[in-house]
Amino acid sequence: MNQPEYHSFSEFWPFYLGEHKMRLSRALHYMGTVLSHLLLVYLLIFQLWHWLPIVLLVGYGPAWIGHFFIEKNRPATFKHPFWSLRGDYKMLYLAATGQLSAELSRLFGKKARS
Repeated sequence: MNQPEYHSFSEFWPFYLGEHKMRLSRALHYMGTVLSHLLLVYLLIFQLWHWLPIVLLVGYGPAWIGHFFIEKNRPATFKHPFWSLRGDYKMLYLAATGQLSAELSRLFGKKARS
């Protein structure tokens, strides 16, 4: 299915969150985001430059498993990489601050699986 064109992150956000309605898929995103940041800091501290590409695998691997096998959709990263990354951070922030359920309900009503 083709994604529509988006002209701002605020237009993109409902689509992005709609592609992450399942709790397990979101958990895989959170895991990839947190672990990739921890790995990045470690690699930078110890100047292990040749391992830096692994950060992408650690970050995207779990998220893409969530998309392909749980949500059964195509990651928005392929078409909107920067907005997708911003969406990951926003989704993680909302989850960590207890605001994600309200956002899912606001955008999708009771259909959301928070």
